[in-house]
Amino acid sequence: MPYTATGRAVVAEGEQRRRRIVTSARRTGSVDVTAIAADLGVSKETVRRDLSALERRGLVRRTHGGAYPVEGRGFETTLEFRTGMHVAEKSRIAAAAVKLLGDAETVFIDEGYTPQLIAEALPADRPLTVITASLATAQGLAARPRVTVLLLGGRVRGGTMATVDHWAAQMLSEFVIDLAYVGASGISREHGLTTLDPTVSAVKRQAMRVSRRRVFCGVYSKFGVVSFSRFADARAFEAIVTDTRLPQVEARRYALLGPKVLRV
Repeated sequence: MPYTATGRAVVAEGEQRRRRIVTSARRTGSVDVTAIAADLGVSKETVRRDLSALERRGLVRRTHGGAYPVEGRGFETTLEFRTGMHVAEKSRIAAAAVKLLGDAETVFIDEGYTPQLIAEALPADRPLTVITASLATAQGLAARPRVTVLLLGGRVRGGTMATVDHWAAQMLSEFVIDLAYVGASGISREHGLTTLDPTVSAVKRQAMRVSRRRVFCGVYSKFGVVSFSRFADARAFEAIVTDTRLPQVEARRYALLGPKVLRV
């Protein structure tokens, strides 16, 4: 069947519309079907088809009535952006993660907002040594009299306010850590845990190597997402802590790999 100029124009118009949807989602954190349809002058059904196409390409994740952006190779949210997303879920995850502390005396706290909340929830009535690449976490814990904070050196990434590169990984290699709280851009059963930046992956990979116990903490939107740089397998974790919007059937699939899966 010949591909007419009219057909090409329709495809181009659809791609332009989808680019606008993705741009809007990344700028505001989410999009609403009704609002986008009105803004673009198209039907809600057209927007729903666009969102389905974008979800298949891994650019957004559908929700009831809209969608939110997925971090990909060319897009990473900043720490400031993350502090306004899924706050209630992340707070519950942090509280549940701290209950897994056990008798750990040395703890690695990853970069990111959920790990930052975990750091804030750590008990104040016992001595702890916290190792972190996160400037925000280090600053938040530095005033605690019973906490010793070791901030990893290295290049600071402005968007996440965390240190990376070989200096941070080398410093980590000299430790033996009781427990690591680790985050990721995405987690999947096939590809494991991934991030967008290989320099970030290098730090996380080293933290995995030197820690006796490992706990992954992340909201449901992280699951099924695959980013550019792989740093761990889901089997390497003692526990996975997420929220109840991860379907129970999917949680069971991850549990079959070995980790205990907590939905809170």
